[in-house]
Amino acid sequence: MSEQFFDRLENELNSSRDANLYREVRLFSECRVNLCANDYFQLRHDPRVIAGAKKACEIYGTGSGASPLLSGFLPCHQSLLDQLRKWKHKSYGMLFNSGFIANQAVLKHLPGSNDLVLADKLIHHSIAQALVQGSARFKRYRHLDLEHLQELLDANSKDYETVFVVTESVFSMDGDCPDLKKLVELKKDYPFILILDEAHGTGVFGETGGGLAEEMQIQDRVDILIGTLGKSLASMGAYILSDSSTIIDFLVNRAGEFIYSTFLSPAQVGSAEIALQILQAAQEKRRHLQEISRSLRQTLGIEKSGGINAPSPIIPVLIGDPTKTMELRNRLLQKGIMVGAIRPPTVPPHTSRLRISLHTEVTAQTLEELGNIINPWMKS
Repeated sequence: MSEQFFDRLENELNSSRDANLYREVRLFSECRVNLCANDYFQLRHDPRVIAGAKKACEIYGTGSGASPLLSGFLPCHQSLLDQLRKWKHKSYGMLFNSGFIANQAVLKHLPGSNDLVLADKLIHHSIAQALVQGSARFKRYRHLDLEHLQELLDANSKDYETVFVVTESVFSMDGDCPDLKKLVELKKDYPFILILDEAHGTGVFGETGGGLAEEMQIQDRVDILIGTLGKSLASMGAYILSDSSTIIDFLVNRAGEFIYSTFLSPAQVGSAEIALQILQAAQEKRRHLQEISRSLRQTLGIEKSGGINAPSPIIPVLIGDPTKTMELRNRLLQKGIMVGAIRPPTVPPHTSRLRISLHTEVTAQTLEELGNIINPWMKS
């Protein structure tokens, strides 16, 4: 292989060393507090969830054995899908092996060459990448700026066959949320198809943990709902739900991301199904998670930048300089606290940050400790 090839790779890696972070994380298994993960309810180690995985393996084996359209779609998959549809109040749905490919399938295959997709500026990489690969035109509206979205709708709606609007309910790097009530009000004047990614909202918001759409009582106005099994549901995989059988049937028959991969293992499905049942009854833990999220934001002086004031457990500590970000992350590691150090290209230049991901077992003592370590550093 040529030296130029390796030189190019090294140059591109200089600004972002996430691979090194991966290696380092494996060395810090002794950390007493993990604030990197998205397991907001700490269900990965719950005996009931583990028992659900074991039971599914005992009945169906360790793997699904095939792609879903051959023999890989098993009764356990149908059972989980039925529970998800009931929970999210949607009539039809399908499962995917990951949230990344679920987003890819929706955005690559549903919008056509005569369509337009309007996406929030900070939409997840899986969606942004799919938009580039798809056949539809797309435009980005300013983050959480629904007035800008309305301007784009007003200027473009009549020029395209169908307009799609796509947003997350909780943005994964900023922890902020759009005003979904105001967003769906725009549908009265502009008949767009709303795609909502509830990856980080599921479990955290809503009376039954159904997500921000449930919290804001607009689930029936969401046309395509996407979510993951790998965060609050403590497993792996994803789902797409809709009240349109045509949308789901089209994806089942056209989305290679679904058709050509060996399907989700029974263990993943069995664990997610039990976690789903636990989450629906976890109102007290949901309240606690929101309370500590508000508390840490107040301690660190983090103000809402836009959208609604929803207390998500994702707390961004904006630092700007990537080197300083890594220094503070390492300082916390020395104290036994693991947090994410997020740098470009994951976030825009000059917005490097710590990403603190709270969970229900975080104590008041840990919140105080975080404040004592981070606040002086930010003032220095």
